[in-house]
Amino acid sequence: MGLKGFAEGGIASIIAGASTHPLDLIKVRMQLQGESHVPNPSSVQSYRPAFALSSTANISLPTTLELPPPPRVGPLSIGVRIIQSEGAAALFSGVSATILRQTLYSTTRMGLYDVLKHKWTDPDTNTMPLVRKIVAGLISGAVGAAVGNPADVAMVRMQADGRLPIDQRRNYKSVVDALSQMSKQEGVASLWRGSSLTVNRAMIVTASQLASYDQAKEMILEKGLMSDGIGTHVAASFLAGFVASVASNPIDVIKTRVMNMKVEPGVEPPYKGALDCALKTVKAEGPMALYKGFIPTISRQGPFTVVLFVTLEQVRKLLKDF
Repeated sequence: MGLKGFAEGGIASIIAGASTHPLDLIKVRMQLQGESHVPNPSSVQSYRPAFALSSTANISLPTTLELPPPPRVGPLSIGVRIIQSEGAAALFSGVSATILRQTLYSTTRMGLYDVLKHKWTDPDTNTMPLVRKIVAGLISGAVGAAVGNPADVAMVRMQADGRLPIDQRRNYKSVVDALSQMSKQEGVASLWRGSSLTVNRAMIVTASQLASYDQAKEMILEKGLMSDGIGTHVAASFLAGFVASVASNPIDVIKTRVMNMKVEPGVEPPYKGALDCALKTVKAEGPMALYKGFIPTISRQGPFTVVLFVTLEQVRKLLKDF
């Protein structure tokens, strides 16, 4: 049963992740909107006046060029802008990292949750209390995130690369190239950058997503609202997607920014850690910045969760006799 649960969860997760990847990319781009890093004084370019003035003239000229922040736009506008400036294929930038992430992270969390679910389910009632479902989700999410963090970092960077100036882009050719370059240039530890955030987010997402799906499905079947079919699976998964989005979005914003920050030798990084990133984000952009990208998050989390659980239920039926 253990290995079967991992296989079922892995297949469903890869299909769901790959099919909703463009929505995830737009979400990442939105979460990075408004991000401002205070440059070092030495890195700020100074400009000399083009002509000399008399020493008696009491006129001061600015020595730095200040540009207004770019206007913030919605998910549809970002999607159109990506297609116009980078091409339609750019919507699938980093899809190889997404597939690797689902293979490592989601296969682990779905399989482990299934193992704990079978161990903790009451044999008499064939149900598991909500508290146990949440605990199972927390445990499986944490383990899965620790395993899949390198792919998560690579995915965020590949998705965000197109928004950088051409001379600052990393231009990773694939997820393997991304992992290789990060290891060489920033050290192996960079593959687990933001891992505490990844683990916290994965615990919240897995606990809210899997627990709420199972709970909603049980309630629908117990009350006789629908039979155990696609209708029940879609309804329960939509609720699970909404709960997971609300619970995880703040951590997801911070995780995205920490993973995407560029660390250069001799230059102080934009953020010292997760807490520093959260404080700077709230101070500069307000508390609602933690829900930046929520529309694409729910737009992606809803379809992702529906595809995930509908596919999972169908895979279970196909592999029922194995």
